[in-house]
Amino acid sequence: MKTAALIPARFASTRLPEKLIQDLGGRTVIQRTYLSTLETGVFDEVWVVTDHELIQKQIENLGGKVFFSRKAHESGSDRIAEALSQVDAEIIINVQGDEPFQDKESLEELKKAFGDSSVEVASLYFKISEEEAVNPNFVKVVLNEHSDALYFSRSPIPYNRDKKEGISYLKHVGIYGYRREILESFPTWDKGKLEELEMLEQLRLLERGIKIRMVETNQQAIAIDTVEDLEKAREFQRRLGKG
Repeated sequence: MKTAALIPARFASTRLPEKLIQDLGGRTVIQRTYLSTLETGVFDEVWVVTDHELIQKQIENLGGKVFFSRKAHESGSDRIAEALSQVDAEIIINVQGDEPFQDKESLEELKKAFGDSSVEVASLYFKISEEEAVNPNFVKVVLNEHSDALYFSRSPIPYNRDKKEGISYLKHVGIYGYRREILESFPTWDKGKLEELEMLEQLRLLERGIKIRMVETNQQAIAIDTVEDLEKAREFQRRLGKG
């Protein structure tokens, strides 16, 4: 199966303006994301899908492939679906543009999930503490016995009514794998009520009865949404000591 990584890179951002072009150890955030995705060696192709010429030029300066998005999109998955007109792959992995340190093992395991022919969509999660679970910026997921997602929420799920000890909370990592046909259909579906409430694009899939196979990872990605996140990423980059 030919597999492509598509990195949605919308220029506008709310909490940290122009976050994808902020400096991160001599390169921008989006350049770091592109390079770390490429360096994993997991994918046959890596593309950045953007709506801004500055990001386009930054990736092209690295010799990277860029699709320039002409439409307005409400989610990263909607954005990368537009690029399928130029991308020839059966499996599409949506890598978040604001997560500059990609993990090869996690991406390989996500790709392997599609060895099961029944899997149409897959994503990642890792375990967090009960204290972390109350953070609405951390998206939580609960699973069935087959490791398919039952629900995603910004609220702590499951609700620990009797205050039992040893409850596992699972944080969703916003990297998605799609079979091509599902991703092509995704933008044609109306947003459902749950997606509107939680502002989580993956709920559009669950509301339509599409299963999402969840794959556990030990890699806790650094997502850049705030100035504090950016400083954390800069410190991590300094420890890596990579140019």
